[in-house]
Amino acid sequence: MGLPAACLFDLDGLLLDTEPLHSQAWLEATSAYGLILAADQLLALRGRRRLDCAEQVRSWIAQADLVPPSREVLLAVRQPIAEQLMRQVPAMPGAQMLVERCIAQAIPAALVSSSSAAAVAHKSGPHGWIALLETRVLGDDPDLGAGKPAPDPYLLAARRLGVDPAACWAFEDSLAGARSAKAAGCLVHVLLPAEQQLAVGLKPQLPGGCTLLQSLEQVKLS
Repeated sequence: MGLPAACLFDLDGLLLDTEPLHSQAWLEATSAYGLILAADQLLALRGRRRLDCAEQVRSWIAQADLVPPSREVLLAVRQPIAEQLMRQVPAMPGAQMLVERCIAQAIPAALVSSSSAAAVAHKSGPHGWIALLETRVLGDDPDLGAGKPAPDPYLLAARRLGVDPAACWAFEDSLAGARSAKAAGCLVHVLLPAEQQLAVGLKPQLPGGCTLLQSLEQVKLS
């Protein structure tokens, strides 16, 4: 396999180990309204924009015959919890090396995240290497239509880099993200550590043709 035309990177759970913290923030926020989210519900929230997540959570609260808050109130409850948890987020093993190798080999690269620009800045502050990904498509991008799992984020990233999406390698860790990249035509690599496969059963739900990785250290750029 030759080199990709570009590498497109998700952030949460792929470059930074934030997904358990996002889940914890949603668990604490929804418990205030009497709902304890199940593992499959937390899985369904992964990789999606926070506004989309909030609407999904509100529907679950209503389905449980509880009184859902407005989207704005729910996010206002969750936001300080998430900010506190995200202060010292570790990088995923091999993430920094992979990004730096892309840049060193002059492979175009972009960050494709459902997080807002402010959230990305907050989480990536201690990780200066993330600034190497200058081309970005984020959850609050004014040019973005639908978020993941729609193909829009990856199509926009490829367009900004001036490359064919079908010639890009997309790196994801969530079902929504993998579906987004696959629908855009990318070659999709999904970070799925063995213990995560057992915990949430994500593997059987992934679109066909994905390359599964237990670590980003497995990626070969040669």
